[in-house]
Amino acid sequence: MIEAHGLTKRYGDKTAVDDITFTIAPGSGTGFLGPNGAGKSTTMRMIMGLDRPTSGTVTVNGKPYAQHRAPLSEVGALLDAKAVHTGRSARSHLRTMAATHNVPASRVDEVIEMTGLATVAGKRVGGFSLGMGQRLGIASAMLGDPRTLILDEPVNGLDPEGVQWVRRLVRSLADEGRTVFLSSHLMSEMAQTADQLLVIGRGRIIAAGRVQEVIDSVSGAAVRVRTPRAAELAELVRGDDVVVTSPEPGTLEVRGIDAARVGDIACGSGIALHELSPRSASLEEAYMSLTQDAVEYRSTTTSPAAPKGANR
Repeated sequence: MIEAHGLTKRYGDKTAVDDITFTIAPGSGTGFLGPNGAGKSTTMRMIMGLDRPTSGTVTVNGKPYAQHRAPLSEVGALLDAKAVHTGRSARSHLRTMAATHNVPASRVDEVIEMTGLATVAGKRVGGFSLGMGQRLGIASAMLGDPRTLILDEPVNGLDPEGVQWVRRLVRSLADEGRTVFLSSHLMSEMAQTADQLLVIGRGRIIAAGRVQEVIDSVSGAAVRVRTPRAAELAELVRGDDVVVTSPEPGTLEVRGIDAARVGDIACGSGIALHELSPRSASLEEAYMSLTQDAVEYRSTTTSPAAPKGANR
């Protein structure tokens, strides 16, 4: 379990994390979402004792990370896959970690097999691809068979098979009753992997809860309707708690009542329906809505102007 109370981190006049309180419970995978610069990495570093909070507290399994006598068996973390001596082999790196944390040498072979590194375990890390480096980082995090996993962008650089493997790994670890806290910018992957979400923007928590709850809190469920009598049906279903929009001619999007009720109203008035389908917003749509005012770095879609006198 990870518990934070009033957690704050300032760098001079910059507040990276602003008085956040949350609990990451065991037995589920919790996705940590937010734009670049939102405070995700700083929060994870404070959990691991790498950054000291300006104020507030954060504990893992009841203690600050630094107070655990066998920290690798309590918390495994992937924060920077590149933080490995490039001249060492993957096996040498893991054996060194095992030796300094009183982890049996047999565990090294177990995590190498688990992460699919068996064929490259003897090669120098400096020659690893980004995806292979990620696998080694996950192997390092799993070395102590920890109760809690903290993974920052674990699927970065992985191929589709690797992404699917991380998904299965996170699900299996959560099902074993462990605490899994992971960040990602891949919304479609997070929707399939996480049970809970914690969304942060400009250092503050802006949403928390189960994945579908977070999605519904932004947009709610909707019913898509196609009918040649769209305007007439819109007037029949519209009410104080029912919102009807028409995204395109002959099509309605109804919020506030379910598909069965829309169908009953249409049937009672003899209105033919060509489509009647419940629709839920995607996690990406909900995320973009939640964080639209918390994006610190924005890009444009226009090309930079050519210098004067340049050929076009």
